[in-house]
Amino acid sequence: MSYTLEGNTGTWEIVVGLEVHAQVISKSKLFSGASTVFGGEPNSQVSLIDAGFPGMLPVINQTCVEQAVRTGLGLKARINLESRFDRKNYFYADLPTGYQISQFEHPIIGTGIVEIELADGSTREIGITRLHLEQDAGKLMHDQDPKRSFVDLNRAGVALMEIVSEPDIRSPEEAGAYLRKLRQILRYLETCDGNMEEGSMRADVNVSVRKAGEPMRTRCEIKNVNSIRFVMQAIEIEATRQIEIWEAGGEVDQETRLFDPHKGETRALRSKADAHDYRYFPDPDLLPLVIEQSWVDQIKQTLPELPDEKRARFQKDYGITAYDASVLVAEQSTADFYEKVAKGRDGKSAVAWVTGDFFAALNRTGKSIEESPVSADSLGAMLDLIADGTINGKIAKEVLEEMFETGEAPIEIIDRKGLRQVTDTGAIEAAADDIIGKNADKVEQYKGGKDKLFGFFVGQVMKATAGKANPAIVNDILRKKLDG
Repeated sequence: MSYTLEGNTGTWEIVVGLEVHAQVISKSKLFSGASTVFGGEPNSQVSLIDAGFPGMLPVINQTCVEQAVRTGLGLKARINLESRFDRKNYFYADLPTGYQISQFEHPIIGTGIVEIELADGSTREIGITRLHLEQDAGKLMHDQDPKRSFVDLNRAGVALMEIVSEPDIRSPEEAGAYLRKLRQILRYLETCDGNMEEGSMRADVNVSVRKAGEPMRTRCEIKNVNSIRFVMQAIEIEATRQIEIWEAGGEVDQETRLFDPHKGETRALRSKADAHDYRYFPDPDLLPLVIEQSWVDQIKQTLPELPDEKRARFQKDYGITAYDASVLVAEQSTADFYEKVAKGRDGKSAVAWVTGDFFAALNRTGKSIEESPVSADSLGAMLDLIADGTINGKIAKEVLEEMFETGEAPIEIIDRKGLRQVTDTGAIEAAADDIIGKNADKVEQYKGGKDKLFGFFVGQVMKATAGKANPAIVNDILRKKLDG
């Protein structure tokens, strides 16, 4: 179902394209040896190149180029064996050189595709226009002094991949799905950590509106939005603003805007610059970047299994639903954990425990899956104890809680607390006879057609055995005694 906004003059369609800036995972910057570690003291990770000292020559970081190629392969995009760096000229306090080294006409990565999944189960393909490498700028700080602004150049020169989508996105939901999927791919590839809170992934959001069948109208760009939720909010708010202008007989100005999540509005920052305003020209200090197809092929051999392929394989190999598979592959660490648990075991039972009680315990203890005191091997061992009848599902929940508290192996907890399941049919029969004898009235009601009372008898026998009786044996014995 298409997403539209209703105005006074009819129905409007939203048109969105996203420019995502993803910080490359590398130890040093794009053209200098300065560190990229987040959280250093201001201006403690700045080389002479980053600071714009005259006579300093940039040297390309091969790791950053490799990370861009890996990302391009992960996006099923065209890898350009020859690309070029250009100077993008503008003057701002966080850019010491007065220009940014970027790629304009000849990016390292060409067209690609990201497939997104929507809440109704449908999928859509969002086109990738290009991916290019460029330097990040520094960070201006306006809250350090009442009269002055300060600049921290630690981030200046850090490698960014700017990933530009086609204007294929038609709703806030699609924008959110696209960003989540892109971040997921980058994390699987280990080319960007996708941490929007630290600014290592942020989005410029291009929004326009039009009536059905119309050509594109004027767009506005909302700069540096640093959360998926804010991107979705900004699209709807900006689209509504533009519709109001068009319907009042006005013209939307092509401009750069900022999103204020506290006021729920976008506001003008500056008129939107066109490419010629930046006076791009090839950087005279850098030769064209030429890479070999054989090197690209080597990188391709090292790619991990990506989310779409892993999700399809989980459904096929472990017989789980598309929804469960999507939950598991959302993070690579979760997918890896599940696969260790499910290997050689019942996949459906494994997903029920991992996404159910195990996830609930992680949430309750405030731990990530990497910090879990219960390893995949330990959880798998507990499932084996359920499968071989040592414990039942109810006891297993108690065991898992204890595993989170103590870190002990499941069998140690079971033996220490005397939790082994009762499979002695004589003991279970005795408990069943006792319950039936004490509840003659309910036996009559059951035999008179109240089938739901069977659950009552099962519950009473389980209670009498402290939850340790084997449920299958309990059911079998009660059926024979009540229905015989």
